[in-house]
Amino acid sequence: MSKLKVAELFYSIQGEGRYMGVPSVFLRVFGCNFKCEGFGMPRGAQSNERFAIDADAIKNYKDLPLVHTGCDSYASWDPRFKHLSPVLSTDSIADAIMDMLPHKKWQDEHLVITGGEPLLGWQKAYVDLLDHPSMQNLKEITFETNGTQEISDDFGLYLHTWTYHHNNDFWRDITFSVSPKLPNSGENWDDAICPDIVVSYEELGHVYLKFVIATEEDYKDAECAIAAYRKAGFTGNVYLMPVGGTEQLYSLNNRAVAEIAMRNGHRYSDRLQIPLFKNAWGT
Repeated sequence: MSKLKVAELFYSIQGEGRYMGVPSVFLRVFGCNFKCEGFGMPRGAQSNERFAIDADAIKNYKDLPLVHTGCDSYASWDPRFKHLSPVLSTDSIADAIMDMLPHKKWQDEHLVITGGEPLLGWQKAYVDLLDHPSMQNLKEITFETNGTQEISDDFGLYLHTWTYHHNNDFWRDITFSVSPKLPNSGENWDDAICPDIVVSYEELGHVYLKFVIATEEDYKDAECAIAAYRKAGFTGNVYLMPVGGTEQLYSLNNRAVAEIAMRNGHRYSDRLQIPLFKNAWGT
């Protein structure tokens, strides 16, 4: 039995990308290789908004304030908030998932493993979780990743076999929702844009790119990244999604980003968790 450091575990609808609107269980694990302190800031500036939060005064996720700038899931990787993320066994996670499903079993829901960066250090533990008896009827899973982490040989082999459930005779679907970090995130291009790694995901399942943008300048960066992924052999879809961890910032960007997507023949991804739930934790 393995263990995971769990930042959040909740039931909601998927607000972004391919499964937008689908009821989903979200497993958010702790830890990330990026900080994304540039989101919502002037180009080249970094957000320090999260540092104004007194981490010692926060006792659970629901007490965390939303931030207007920087990473909107900051508590899933910032060491100051690691006390909010318990280490849980895969058995207890599976049991908790069953408790939150409407029918106490998998039906039309899908599982989203997110972060932080979910492929950073937990791949071995996912095998134990997905092999749990109560997870056997799960048919669809998404890894929300920044696309910089290689899949280990052992985990890749496991995912190849996981897609076909021989006992119940059905096929399962694996999706990699890849959100590469452009310069507007504040991350270094060479660290963030890893085409060969993302192409390797296509050997395991459905893969799409999802770029967070606010301006035409951001889209020009996205174009360069898309070209690099295509050159490496990437064949999946491309989504453009507006910047905005709060409703005010999101509303400033969503229409403009939708128009950029239409003008350039890309898919647009909304962020339904913002207008529906105000991007509150656990949604």
